[in-house]
Amino acid sequence: MGEQGGRGDRLRRWAVRALFSVRGRATVITVVMSGTLLLLCTVLAVQLLVGAGRYSARQHAYGTLQRVVYDITTRRVAMPVDPRPDEASLIQIVEPDGRVVAASPDLAGDPPLNPVRLRQAELLIGKTTCPRFLPSCVQLVGLRVGGPKYPRTAIVYVAEPVAEPLRTPWLYLEAVAAMLALLAFMAWWTWRTIGSAFRPVWDIRRRLAEITSARGLDMRVPEPTTGGELQMLARTINETLERLEKATNRERRFVSEASHDLRNPIAGLHTRLEVALDEPDDTDWKPLVRGALGDAERLNDIVVDLLELSRLDARSHASVEPVDLAELAHREIATRPWRVPVTTRMDEGVVVRANTTRLGRVLGNLLSNAERHAENVIEVIVEADGDQAVLEVRDDGSGIPPEARERVFERFARLAESKRRDPAGTGLGLPIAREIARIYGGDLKAADSPRGARLVMRLPLAPAEPPPEEPPPAEQSTGDQPPA
Repeated sequence: MGEQGGRGDRLRRWAVRALFSVRGRATVITVVMSGTLLLLCTVLAVQLLVGAGRYSARQHAYGTLQRVVYDITTRRVAMPVDPRPDEASLIQIVEPDGRVVAASPDLAGDPPLNPVRLRQAELLIGKTTCPRFLPSCVQLVGLRVGGPKYPRTAIVYVAEPVAEPLRTPWLYLEAVAAMLALLAFMAWWTWRTIGSAFRPVWDIRRRLAEITSARGLDMRVPEPTTGGELQMLARTINETLERLEKATNRERRFVSEASHDLRNPIAGLHTRLEVALDEPDDTDWKPLVRGALGDAERLNDIVVDLLELSRLDARSHASVEPVDLAELAHREIATRPWRVPVTTRMDEGVVVRANTTRLGRVLGNLLSNAERHAENVIEVIVEADGDQAVLEVRDDGSGIPPEARERVFERFARLAESKRRDPAGTGLGLPIAREIARIYGGDLKAADSPRGARLVMRLPLAPAEPPPEEPPPAEQSTGDQPPA
C-alpha cells in the first residue's frame, strides 16, 4: 500500500512538473506546434509522392500502349499482349461490346479492366481504376485501334500498378512513424535543453535555500559563465546578499554598541543613587544628584538619537518647504555660545526643499563636531554649485584620516580622538546628518582639507518658483453707463 502511494506521489509530481513548470510547458508547446507543422508537411509530402507515383506509372503505361499499338498497326501482330521482361504492365484488347479478345497472362480469364463501355467518340482514355480482381489500384490507359484484324476498332488497355513504396497507405504509415520519431526526439531535446538552461537557476535556488539570517549570509550563489540574463541575475543576487550581510553586521554592531552605551549611563546613575542612599542624612547630596542628572541627560541624548534614527530608517513623513541655507546657518550659529570663533562665507538665495527642523539638526551636528575638534576657528560656507546647494563646515583640528572618512558615518563609530575630547558622545551625530541629507536627495561626505576636517553636504537646489500672476486690468466704464 505504501509503495503504491509513493508511486502515485511520484506520478503526480511528474505530472505537475510536466504541465505546470516552465520546462514542461515549453516542451508541450514545442511538441504541439511542431506536431501541427509536421502533420501539414506530412500530408503535403504524401500527396506529392502519391501524385508522382501515379504520374510515373501512367507515363510507363503510355509507353507500353504505344508499343502495343505500333505492333498491331505496323507489324501486323494480332496478339501483342505479352509484356516484355522489363515491363510490369497488364494488357487487354477488348471489343466494343466488352468481349476480351486478348490479354496478358496475368489477366487470363479476367473481365475487362474498364467495366464502363466507351462511347464511339472516345479514342483515348487515362484514369485510375481499382478492379476487384486486382490486388491494388492501377493507372489505366487505352486507345482505339483498327485494321484488318480488328475491323470493329477494338480498344487496347494497358494497366500499370503503382510501385508499392509509393502507395498511399504505406506512405502514410511510414510518414506517421517518421513524424512520431521526430516529435519524440524534439520533445527529448527541448526538455534536455531547457533543463540545461535552467540548471543555474536551480543551483541559485538551492543555495538561497541554504542561506538564512542566522547563518550563511557570507555565502554567495554560483555565477554561471555563460553570460546573459542568468549571469546578471546571479551577480545581482550576490550584490544583494553582500548588502544584506553588511546591513546585518551593522545592525548587530549597532545593537551591541547601543547596549554598551546605554549600560554606562544607567550603571553610573544606579551607582550614584545607591551611594546617595548609603550616605548619612546630613551629607551634602547635591554633587551626587548633579552627577546622576548628567548621566540621565546622556541617557536621554542616546534615546533621542536612537528615536531619530528609527524615524529616518522608517522614512517617516515630515513637512517639506523651501529652506534658505544661509538664513538657517545664521540662526544656528546665533543660538549658542562658541568656544572658538565662527567665520562664515555664505551666498544668498541658496534654497533647497527640505524640513527645516531636520536640516537644523544636520547643521547643529556638524557645528558640534567642528567645535569639539577645532583649535582656533570654525568656518561655515554656503554656496551654489550648478544645480546643487553646497554646505561646508570646516575646522582646524586634527582632521579625519582618509581611511576613516567613511567609518565616521557608521552608527556608534567613534575615533580615538573623538573619545578623548568627548567621552560622553554617542557617535550618532554624523550618521544622522548623512541619513537626513540622503532623504532629501543629497549626500554628506568628508572631503580633502589642508588642515582639520571638512564636511561637505550637497542637496538639490529648489526649482525657481514662478512669479505671481498680475491681476487683469479693470475695464474702464464709459460716461453713459456708470460702473456696477
